[in-house]
Amino acid sequence: MASSENTAIQQAAAIPYRYREREPEFCMITSIRQGTWGFPKGIIDPGETAEETALKEAEEEAGLHGRIAGDLLGRYEYCKWGAVLAVKVYLMQVTAADDDWQEADLRKRRWFRAEEALAAIDRNELRELLAAARQRIESQSG
Repeated sequence: MASSENTAIQQAAAIPYRYREREPEFCMITSIRQGTWGFPKGIIDPGETAEETALKEAEEEAGLHGRIAGDLLGRYEYCKWGAVLAVKVYLMQVTAADDDWQEADLRKRRWFRAEEALAAIDRNELRELLAAARQRIESQSG
């Protein structure tokens, strides 16, 4: 699916992670309509950077706080609303998780070990980005 950056709707996503028993875990949320597992993402508002959007969406959709770990992890495109959406994806190191958050009534939130997360994801682009996230975490920690 080829598109021009100018015509696609720009979005940003976070792949949130934390360490549990010295292993990285990834936080995923369900989509509102289909209930499929994915990562927090949203449209980049005017005046906002992609990194700021990724952090904001993680807070609104999953109640997560933290920081972007490294530069752009990757990107993908998909079609929705009769348009092409171009998503920039960032790795997010989670420092805190709220018990209650803005979209808590709309979505489920769950922490997954890497293998469980890969099995729960139904989009190849997200599986590839999760693999890239895992590789970056391993290279940073060792």
